Amino acid sequence: MAATATATITADRTTAMETASAPRRHRTTLFAVLSLGAVAAMLAVAACSSSVQSPGTSTVQSAELPFAWFTAAPAPAGWRTMDLPDGTGVLSVPPDASPAESDPGSVSATVSSSTGELRVYLNATPRQGSESLDNWSTFRLDHLADENSSPPTKIAERTGMAFRGGTGSCVEDSYVTRVGNNRYREMACLVAGSKGISVLIVAASADSWPLYGPVLEQAVNAYRAG
Repeated sequence: MAATATATITADRTTAMETASAPRRHRTTLFAVLSLGAVAAMLAVAACSSSVQSPGTSTVQSAELPFAWFTAAPAPAGWRTMDLPDGTGVLSVPPDASPAESDPGSVSATVSSSTGELRVYLNATPRQGSESLDNWSTFRLDHLADENSSPPTKIAERTGMAFRGGTGSCVEDSYVTRVGNNRYREMACLVAGSKGISVLIVAASADSWPLYGPVLEQAVNAYRAG
């Protein structure tokens, strides 16, 4: 797998995560369950985007504005930050998330159940490939198609998003892993700031998205470019 600033979740008998900035897989350990509190009853927004998509990629149609919920803002009280070593981005993670092993130069955090089931995955990685703000959606979906068992489904995409300290392009999609045939849903953003370009990936099981989606939206809102 070519080195690219993206991340893909895979799963087998024990939950595994793969950051695509290097061709190796990383296993999680068991972490505390995320306390959602007031956001547990909220539903994630599944919005549509433009009709441009990668070959073999399906699209969920909706009348909603893509990423209509997005509003760049500091993370809620109690969240922690994880800085990319090269200074290109700052990832905010919920209080119950724990740092996870990741490739050099990247930062990751996860929340897993007591049985090791992955519930929330957050990752930030410096850009290392040919991805750009203009081609990000196609680039990400092509990568997912190469890494997983079937073409991903694009749910939404948006460009020109005003992140804290920079500008970004995001795509929301779902895909089925080659190992374990698990369906995940993610939001992947390429964010450009004064110090460079970084990639933000937040993901959860597709079935649990109504529960965890609002927390991941907060992580996207809080992401800060360097």
